[in-house]
Amino acid sequence: MENYQFAVCLNNQNYPASLELHKIYRVIPDEEAKLDEDLRIIDESGEDYLYPATYFSLIELPINVKKSLLGLT
Repeated sequence: MENYQFAVCLNNQNYPASLELHKIYRVIPDEEAKLDEDLRIIDESGEDYLYPATYFSLIELPINVKKSLLGLT
C-alpha cells in the first residue's frame, strides 16, 4: 500500500473538464515526467495523463483512506 501516491488538485487552469479543484487523485510513478516537472495523474477520464506538478500537492493518507480510494474496502 506504501507504493501508492496521491495528490490534491490545487489548480485546474486549462484542464477544467479533466481535473476538479481540491479533489484527491492517484499519482502514477513516472521518473521521466518528474524530470520535466510533471506528474502522471489518473484524471476524470479514468486514464493517466501528464499535468504540471505545480497543479498538485502530494499528500500522505492513512492506510484506510488509501484502501477506500483504491476500492479495496
